[in-house]
Amino acid sequence: MVNMQFGAGSPETGAALAPPRWLVLLLGIIAVLFGVLFFIYPIPTLEFLIILLGFYWLFNGIVVFISLFTDKTGRGWKLLVSILGIVAGILVLAYPLYSAILIPTVFAIIIGVEGLIIGAVYMVQGFSGAGWGTGILGILSIIFGLILIANPLVAAVGLVLLLAGLAIVGGIAAIILALRMPG
Repeated sequence: MVNMQFGAGSPETGAALAPPRWLVLLLGIIAVLFGVLFFIYPIPTLEFLIILLGFYWLFNGIVVFISLFTDKTGRGWKLLVSILGIVAGILVLAYPLYSAILIPTVFAIIIGVEGLIIGAVYMVQGFSGAGWGTGILGILSIIFGLILIANPLVAAVGLVLLLAGLAIVGGIAAIILALRMPG
């Protein structure tokens, strides 16, 4: 029988393999650092992450384009994805500061529109007999959607601060988990 170094589970017991303790600790520390950086330097940190996104889109577009020559299925979609990825990557890398403002703003608008749609569905469900709680959720969702659409730049900054808070809380939780892991 082989001794497993990277987890407590084994194939015989069916238990899932846990990641190594050091990896969980490292990811927790990185998450806390990014959260703190987002709070202290929200725009430069966001710009850095957007640059990483630009490199990802560019690289993904190139890989999908190359796959056109090796895999003949879905060629039209692959061509579209590769062109969009390459163009988006180049634009993001050419204009990182504008992209750091534009991408979260567009994301906030999309979430706002989604909030309006979900709110409308919940209100219809509430009036159709699902209960007053569903109707109230619908009204709140519509209000939330309207706020996001009316102030997408403010919502984008709020999204950055929300992500910062989530990164810090998640990072602290990962650090605590890593310290409690056996090993």
